[in-house]
Amino acid sequence: MAASDSGFTPAAGRFGTFAGVFTPNVLTILGIILFLRTGWVVGQAGLGGALIIILLANAISLLTGLSLSSIATSMNVKAGGNYFLISRSLGLEIGGAIGIPLYLSQAISVAFYIIGFVEAMSVIPFMAGLDPQILASGVVLMFVVIAYVGADFALKIQYGILAVLIAALVSFFAGGWGETIAPTMSDSYTEGVSFWIVFAVFFPAVTGIEVGISLSGDLKDPSKSIPLGTIVSILVTAVIYVAAAVWFATHLSPQELIGNTAAMSEISAVPILILAGVAASTLSSALGSVLAAPRTLQAVSKDRVVPRWMASQMGSATEPRAAVLLTGAVAVAVIWAGDLDVVAPIITMFFLNTYGMVNLVAAIEKAVGNPSFRPTFSVPVIVPALGGLGCYGAMFLINAPATVAAIVVTYGIYFALRRRALAGTWGDVRSGVWTSLARFALLKLERGGGAGDSRNWRPNLMVFTGQPHNRESLVALSTWLSLGRGIVSFSQLITGNVEDPNKPRLRETAQERIRTYIRDRGMNAFAEAQIVPDFASGAVAVSQAHGIGRLEANTVMMGWSGTPGGRGLLLRVLRDLADLHKSVLFLHVDEEQGFGEHSTIDVWWGGRGGNGDLMLILAHLIDLHRDWNGATIRVLRMVGREEAIAPVREETERRLEAVRVDAEVRVFLRNDRDFVDILREESRETDLTILGMQRPDASGAEAYGEGLQELVDAAGTTLLVHNGEPQEASLEVE
Repeated sequence: MAASDSGFTPAAGRFGTFAGVFTPNVLTILGIILFLRTGWVVGQAGLGGALIIILLANAISLLTGLSLSSIATSMNVKAGGNYFLISRSLGLEIGGAIGIPLYLSQAISVAFYIIGFVEAMSVIPFMAGLDPQILASGVVLMFVVIAYVGADFALKIQYGILAVLIAALVSFFAGGWGETIAPTMSDSYTEGVSFWIVFAVFFPAVTGIEVGISLSGDLKDPSKSIPLGTIVSILVTAVIYVAAAVWFATHLSPQELIGNTAAMSEISAVPILILAGVAASTLSSALGSVLAAPRTLQAVSKDRVVPRWMASQMGSATEPRAAVLLTGAVAVAVIWAGDLDVVAPIITMFFLNTYGMVNLVAAIEKAVGNPSFRPTFSVPVIVPALGGLGCYGAMFLINAPATVAAIVVTYGIYFALRRRALAGTWGDVRSGVWTSLARFALLKLERGGGAGDSRNWRPNLMVFTGQPHNRESLVALSTWLSLGRGIVSFSQLITGNVEDPNKPRLRETAQERIRTYIRDRGMNAFAEAQIVPDFASGAVAVSQAHGIGRLEANTVMMGWSGTPGGRGLLLRVLRDLADLHKSVLFLHVDEEQGFGEHSTIDVWWGGRGGNGDLMLILAHLIDLHRDWNGATIRVLRMVGREEAIAPVREETERRLEAVRVDAEVRVFLRNDRDFVDILREESRETDLTILGMQRPDASGAEAYGEGLQELVDAAGTTLLVHNGEPQEASLEVE
């Protein structure tokens, strides 16, 4: 299933930095926590603890803002905010795993701010007489209507709200002059309250930066507005929170601050302005969230992570109306389910998880160093690394079980999306991560050695299959041998001239068909297709060029030819590959026999050295595969004298035990019999016979090929083996 990279931009950007990012962020950050919970934070944690909490929360927010700015200035940001940034960097599955909880946290925030509004308004006699849940639900419905009408109308309201908020803050800091007390620096935690519980209650204050970035699809220049508006809003509001904490601590005792959520009014020069500020800030924060959440859901829906109907605009040219209605439903449900102090930690966990992932994206992008990652706002990798560490560290310290639950939910969504095989048409940083890891591993291998010794030897197979569906037996054998954890490549040689305009297109088509074959069968293999002047020179050239550094093809596998000329050609290729220290395997499969019952493998062994060790290694690897489960490996040897049978058997069994290969040993007396006859008698009914080959003389390739053909005819399904690196493809491990 494919998803478009269009994000969703139904209209040209409408808002600049001040209107679209800075003001919504500030109005959301300077919300319910400032007016109703900052005094409580100071009372519980003391001024010293409160300043640590405020600075730590803002440090996490600032580091995330810097990371977010780095990512945003390196791509064309569209609708969806943080979901867009994460999904376009780490892929749809991870983006969806974060985007769905992000939407829920934003939708829950609507309820959070409206619950705070109702709590604050309870001091008004008329409001106190109303059912708080019914009142909060009514406010949600009002905001749903505003968001349903459109963001233009909603953002016009914010300037009036900003003016009321400024007046409230001026009134707060204008009051209490000449009435200061010595601040209590130490904590006064009530029962069941701790530093991290207080931090969890405060942290939603700094999550307001989500509002600005969630409006990314409505900004005129997101790459400019998001960094500037986000960072300035964080710094300005951090100063206000620090000043407010100091002002609270120098005017009221911890007991007064803990027991009175309206403490700000007692200090204020004009208390009624605080009430107006509470109403303005909580409602503006709720309004910001009711604008942000539907746009996140719309972007997630447009990528088919959730049903497409959730992105419906229901007749509007600009507004995600279906998502607005769903957000209202979630907010009402939360209002009827819990109070302010219950909801705050839930939002904290959701947002910390999202912030942590934003930092992770920025750190990965910076560390991987893809040429496409060219942010105009660049930060050192330590910045997002510290931000991510701070987010996930704070999550565990706040509530370890809840953190584990959040991670489980995130991974649950991730694996569910993986099963749906979501795919985007854009590239993401994951391929860059694997490229960087592969580069690191290859350089370590090159500098440290290890690929060229018997302990680390494994068959890295170059299999000349042509189109694999035409040579299923070669594919099967390579699959069995791949349990040696080597690298398998299927290659098609296309004879001709590169200058022929049809050949490059033919090569691309052939390579893609091989990839499709591999992917459809869930195989671990690579696809290759090359244009070569002829098969013999092409096979040699491709075999020696394939790979990087020490990680190269050490074993070449082909089908055995059915014609004398073809066999002579293969053996001439073997000569060249042997000179290049490549091992060579030729497979002949009897048309009637196939691989039989996968129950017996015969290895005709001439002793250690030469081809013997590689033949046994290959038999052992094949036997490990489930297709050959319970198969018997038989090691067969011939002697010229009867008295040699027992000692040769004992010596062979001893060697097999020493190298930990489980095999049955059989020793035959030749008695002047022809080897072809012995082979036919002993191995004709065997499912796979493994025989060794020598490097033939150039002049004797055809004759040697006919001799091998006699053996193949006698044995049936046969694997012919030549060991090109006997010191490395060895049973002995130092």
